[in-house]
Amino acid sequence: MSLNLGSILMAAAHGRPDHPAIRLGESTLSYAELDRAARGVAASLHERGIEPGSQVALMVPNVPEFTIAYYGILYAGCAVVPLNVLLSAPEVTYHIQDSGAQLLVAHPLFAEPARKGAEAAGVPVAWSDGESQTDLPAMAAAAPVEALHSTGPDDTAVILYTSGTTGKPKGAELSHANLFVNCSVVVPKLLPLGEDDVALATLPLFHSFGQTCIQNATIATGGTFTLLPRFTPEEAIEIIERDKVTLFAGVPTMYFALLHHEGARPADLSSLRFCMAGGAPMPVEVMKAFEAKFGVDILEGYGLSETSPVASFNQLNRPRTPGSIGYPVWGVEMAILDDKDQPLPDGERGEICIRGHNIMKGYWNRPEATAETMRNGWFHSGDIGIRDPGGSYRIVDRVKDMILRGGFNVYPREVEEVLYAHPAIVEAAVIGVPHESHGEEVKAVVALGKDKQVTPEELIAYCKQNLAAYKYPRHVEIIDELPKGPTGKILKRELR
Repeated sequence: MSLNLGSILMAAAHGRPDHPAIRLGESTLSYAELDRAARGVAASLHERGIEPGSQVALMVPNVPEFTIAYYGILYAGCAVVPLNVLLSAPEVTYHIQDSGAQLLVAHPLFAEPARKGAEAAGVPVAWSDGESQTDLPAMAAAAPVEALHSTGPDDTAVILYTSGTTGKPKGAELSHANLFVNCSVVVPKLLPLGEDDVALATLPLFHSFGQTCIQNATIATGGTFTLLPRFTPEEAIEIIERDKVTLFAGVPTMYFALLHHEGARPADLSSLRFCMAGGAPMPVEVMKAFEAKFGVDILEGYGLSETSPVASFNQLNRPRTPGSIGYPVWGVEMAILDDKDQPLPDGERGEICIRGHNIMKGYWNRPEATAETMRNGWFHSGDIGIRDPGGSYRIVDRVKDMILRGGFNVYPREVEEVLYAHPAIVEAAVIGVPHESHGEEVKAVVALGKDKQVTPEELIAYCKQNLAAYKYPRHVEIIDELPKGPTGKILKRELR
């Protein structure tokens, strides 16, 4: 059996070639144009000697070139490795080397970390708007492939990197079937979107939420998505009005910004039919106030990179409780399990565990981490939740020390490793502290070596050079000694 996620674009291009697929500002790209460009990219990858089954990294923001490259890589039978555009050069190097990517497609806005990172990894860069024959525009204009490369349902389509509580980020291997079925679940089983619906793509397309729920789900229906590379409430409102946007998907910080934007009037968002929220728990008061002001319900869902991402969702035809992550989606099971992987009764706290068509193949080249996470037939999320008697789920805590900053996962261990590399620091702990709009902010508490001197501002600047923009601590506190337990383990609960 053959299945390639790229088939959703080929079908849309065949069915409605002249319909706008992507809009950015005043310019549009039709389905025929998008399909033609993807075919050119696929041919160019083959000409460069990049074989089907290889990996190609993509470091591009929300511009049409992301989608052109994404589907071109799929058409070629290769796997996409989307990179967060905020990565530093050493992080780019790590992701390229770990994934085995043979090429980096990058946007000039991020030229310095992309160039340095790729050079250190020993791979070439194709610039997304460069003029060389090796850059993306020339690749897209090359003689097109006649057909997409035949791949199996279980072949890897995308490797999404997700940080861990220990060590370096891990690549979640998502198959063509994982992603094909997950975007097919979003539409029409969760949202009855049609060909004339318009989605706002301001969630990063390198992130699983924007990739599946906006880009792929919209293409699967033959609709249009309009791009906003960097979210601001002013621009979001302007685009929603201009393009008559019917679907908005965002993280809670975006809803917070729209709600509290001085110029926002209910009429501005009157075209919206559906709002989706995910990436971080939605504050109930923000949800209620937004719905009351703008007259459109927010449907909150839950998922992870490892689950393609949608695992549960508040559904239009079922009771909705604010603060709930909803019900397992079609074909997916969820359970609340104890530390022996035994099911717990409704109302009792345990780990949210998931199984179904959406679960990743495993972590790329990490068999031990895969075995630990996917025990006894279940994917273990690391989140603590409860199941309500009606069958919906709620998240109440996290097993791990993960910090959720503005919808992005920040793992303290990764930040701590950077801090420990500083010559003045002998002890470091990173925690999340409450923040009104971001949900949580990153704070570092450190102790210095004898006769060592450094200011909090200098440490913040140091971290900023070595970490992605959403990871580095905005607050640093210097104390004499960090609190520890009897085994010498730093007690983060006391710091919190």
